[in-house]
Amino acid sequence: MHRHGYKGRKFGRETDQAHALVRGLMCSLIKYQSITTTLARAKEIRRSTEKLITLAKKGDLASRRLVIARLDDMETADLLVDVIAPQVKRNSGYLKIERAGFRKGDHAEMGTISFVDDIDLNIDSLDNKKGDK
Repeated sequence: MHRHGYKGRKFGRETDQAHALVRGLMCSLIKYQSITTTLARAKEIRRSTEKLITLAKKGDLASRRLVIARLDDMETADLLVDVIAPQVKRNSGYLKIERAGFRKGDHAEMGTISFVDDIDLNIDSLDNKKGDK
């Protein structure tokens, strides 16, 4: 059998578990601005997260709903659309991956994925914006 036409990595999991893993890593990356994980996982979530940031930069209602559906977490989606996306000044290449050595237990190659631009997470302004509605 050949794998032509299949996108993405399997991570040795069932499809739904792999999707849940990617979704959880994306939420953590958005909340904490930087995470350290295996290099394969970092490369995979970069693909999904950059598409999500591009969608969030539109800022309209349909885009917001798509971001909420893909992240499955309302707080993280609001943080991405209201705080992070307006601060991103580039059209693509929002994230960077830096190699972080090897994990001690199984010698898996690790990587730190983070935003290229410095992002100020002023959550107080987000809370005030919700209170105005």
